[in-house]
Formats: sequence, structure tokens, C-alpha cells
Amino acid sequence: SLAGQLHGLGPVPVAEKGRPMDPEFAALLAFCKLGEAVTFPAGSMKDYVDSLKKLADDHGMPADIYNNSVAYADSVSAVIMDWSKGDHYLQTRGASEYNVMDSPGRWVPTPPAYSPAAEPHWREIRPMVLDSFSMFPAPAPYKFDITDKKSDYYKQVMEIKNAVDSLTPEQAHIADFWDDNPFKLNVSGHLMFGTKKFSPPGHWMSIAGIAAEKANADFPTTVIAFTKTAIALFDAFIQCWDAKYAYNTVRPETVINKYMDPNWRPHLQTPPFPEYTCGHSTGSAAAAETLTSVFGDHFSYTDTTELEFGIKSRSYKSFRDAALENNWARFYGGIHYHHSCLVSNELGTKVGDLVVQRLKMKKT
Repeated sequence: SLAGQLHGLGPVPVAEKGRPMDPEFAALLAFCKLGEAVTFPAGSMKDYVDSLKKLADDHGMPADIYNNSVAYADSVSAVIMDWSKGDHYLQTRGASEYNVMDSPGRWVPTPPAYSPAAEPHWREIRPMVLDSFSMFPAPAPYKFDITDKKSDYYKQVMEIKNAVDSLTPEQAHIADFWDDNPFKLNVSGHLMFGTKKFSPPGHWMSIAGIAAEKANADFPTTVIAFTKTAIALFDAFIQCWDAKYAYNTVRPETVINKYMDPNWRPHLQTPPFPEYTCGHSTGSAAAAETLTSVFGDHFSYTDTTELEFGIKSRSYKSFRDAALENNWARFYGGIHYHHSCLVSNELGTKVGDLVVQRLKMKKT
């Protein structure tokens, strides 16, 4: 049990003696109940849950085990739901909005949607394993200086501009593969419409599934892989969002449009929050550490996640190699400086390693 290992999580119900139940069936039912409650509209998972129950019935699960499993799933999910309400999410819904100021080096909304800053108070969310959002502080980014052509800042602006202006097909594929934009605004004349892909965490949860299937992992190992990865991603974004709104760094698109080329556009659509640090690089590095702890350091796999979006698959020699490629993807996409991604990778690795070291998920 993760009771006492995650911040604020107290005792979780244990199965009663004399009331046999199927732990895997109960775990799936509890997962579905919580998933629908926090993510999906009511009833959207009914068909899937019904299929699980029918599967149990078709395989001859005795009535007492079936009923005990359902009851146990309900008791566990109720405790987890109650625990989740203490994560401070609701309080952040009424928090102050980001203060947009057009000062040199400070983030401002970007085209085409010019959306307000997303989740400026996310660092206030209760972490699961991190001691606090500031446990692994990000070093200061390069000082904003667009006039000195020898400055580190000016050099990184030119690097990203030149890279996007001369992308190879392979580089474009890398950027597109790791885009993971959950909402892209498409504009054609007066017509505007949104298209959706997996989010960065969703992509890595898919990788966890791909790895479990390739490894022919049993149910407990698969649960451990998904759980560790989800927790690492959760805490990684809290760590990253602290840095984003501590430094409020302007996006490359804004700088290049203002000082170099008003018509320049990145290969990928710029997301609505500050540039430094990079959320995808932080989360990817954290997830790579947790998956490596489960499946090993040289676990090769083919990532088929993006096929449903018309993007061909990519293969990797390890999870860490995939995370490193993601650093280049954000750079080729024109939305993050490579230096930012490298710093983010280091920080994400620390978050992932912390999760691996602290969580005890197997009986010894």
C-alpha cells in the first residue's frame, strides 16, 4: 500500500478475512471509478466497466467473490477520492490570474489564440512525493539580452531561429512526434477550430503500457510501472511550474517576432505559459527514471502512440534515450531553447529518482 508514502494519504482499507475477493478485478473497478470521477463526464466509462464485469461473469467468478470485489473497490476508491480533495486544486480555481506586463524578457500571450497563462498557481498543488515544490530549485535562466550578439541569450535565440528555418524531415518528425499538444487552435481565414492529441503525461503513460506489453509483465508489475510513472509525472509538473512562474521567461516566438522577424512562426504551436523550464522535458526525464527502475536501463521498444494522429512510430534503445530525444523535439519545434530542455532533463531526473528511491511497492 502507498498509505504513509504519499503526502496526506492515511490508511487504506484492507481486505477482510473470511471475505474472499479478486484483487485484480477490484483494482480495475476502483481505478475506473476514480478515473471517471476526476477525468471523464459521468457515465463515459460505463461500457468499459460493464465489459469487465461481464468478463468476470463469463469466466465463472463465484458470486461471493464478485460481490466482495465490487464492495472492496468501492471502499478503496472512496478513501482515495477523499484524500484527493486535500490536494489544494479547488483553492487554486479562485486564485488570482497571471499579471501580463509587456516588459523585456517577460512572458506575454502568444499567437494564434493569445490564451491567458495556464495554471500560474500549479506549484501550490500538494505534491505526492516531493517535500515541496522548491525541493529541486531550477537555476536562473540566461539573462535576457537581445542586443549583445555575444551573450548566451542572443546565441540561443539565433540557434532556435536558424534550426526552425532549416528543419530536415527527420527533425520535423521528431518535433511532431513529441508535440503532444492537448489543444491546438487551427486558424484558416475566419474559421477557427481545435484539434487534440495526448498530453505529454498521456504520451508517457502510453509508453508505460507499451513497455508492459512487450515485457509480458504480470498484473502487479504493470500496476507498479503505471503508478510510479504517474506519480513522477505529477510531481515533475509541480516542480516545473514553480520555475515557470518564478522566472516568467518570454517565448522564442515573441522575441523573434519583436526583434528579428515579425512573420516568423515556430514549427509547433507555442503553448500558453512561460518558456523556462520545459514541462515536457522535465516530465519525460522523470518518467524515464521510473520506467527504467521497472523494466531496466536497456529496454528497447517502439513507440506507436502517435499512429492514431497520423504520425509514424519511433524506436528507442531505452527510456532515457527517448527523454533525451524529447529535449531536441522541443527545440526543433521552436518553442523551447535547448539549454532550457537540458536543465529540465536534469531536474526531471532528480524527481524521478526520488520517486524510485522513496516508494516501496513490493513486499520484501
